[in-house]
Amino acid sequence: MDEELEGYFLDDGTPVNPALVPKQSLCVMCKYDGDKKEEILCMLNRIDQQGEDDFKCYSYKSKAQRESHVA
Repeated sequence: MDEELEGYFLDDGTPVNPALVPKQSLCVMCKYDGDKKEEILCMLNRIDQQGEDDFKCYSYKSKAQRESHVA
């Protein structure tokens, strides 16, 4: 019986509850925080780096940059 799986999974197939993945402080300061178009990519990045000492995001853009360009 084929089951369609939805959600987030680790490489070994273990399901991940996104509500239990902490949002990094860098994410809170990012202009993409709350952007539905970026939500999946951001979550995958946070899941991938769980337990790491340093969180890195190469898509990060400061909210201050966004606000300073608004006229």
